[in-house]
Amino acid sequence: MPVIEPASASLVSPPMKDIEMKRLHSLLAAALIALPLAAAAHEGESHEKKAAPTRKEQKPWGIAGDAKAARRTVQIVMTDNMRFSPDRIEVKQGETVKFVIRNDGKMLHEMVIGTRKELDEHAALMAKFPGMEHDEPYQAHVPAGKTGELVWNFNRAGDFDFACLIAGHYQAGMVGKIRVAAGSGKAAKQ
Repeated sequence: MPVIEPASASLVSPPMKDIEMKRLHSLLAAALIALPLAAAAHEGESHEKKAAPTRKEQKPWGIAGDAKAARRTVQIVMTDNMRFSPDRIEVKQGETVKFVIRNDGKMLHEMVIGTRKELDEHAALMAKFPGMEHDEPYQAHVPAGKTGELVWNFNRAGDFDFACLIAGHYQAGMVGKIRVAAGSGKAAKQ
């Protein structure tokens, strides 16, 4: 028994359907060709975030510093043997330090300042979620062969730590110590 379609079921004649399908296939093919080209054109661009105002939040180890207030610069080198050089730093309470952090390795490294407890907790999260993104003023992510900066005001005396919390790096011993000697006067009361 022949099937009769209602007139509204096919408003486009069969030759028009073929033309529309060919047009659709051509558009899809063009899009598939253009997509990799667009990605390749974007490849060389910087993926760094634009500098936003630094959030100043008091931490047990200090507060984000103002680069103009830094009177001292400390050079730090990170390597793929999972070490910082130097790995011991001494500062005075109230001192604002600009860290210039150079990654001499072939993989991403970071410098994160904190207490041992905070770093342990953060390292556990990084091991569980290796792609986790974070951007705090007490840390600097530095791609291979690049240099980053971190400015910190050590307004609290004590012994603190710094580490690379990239999954596996902390566990491999990529850590350092910061001793903040108690100060006196106005700078120590910030």
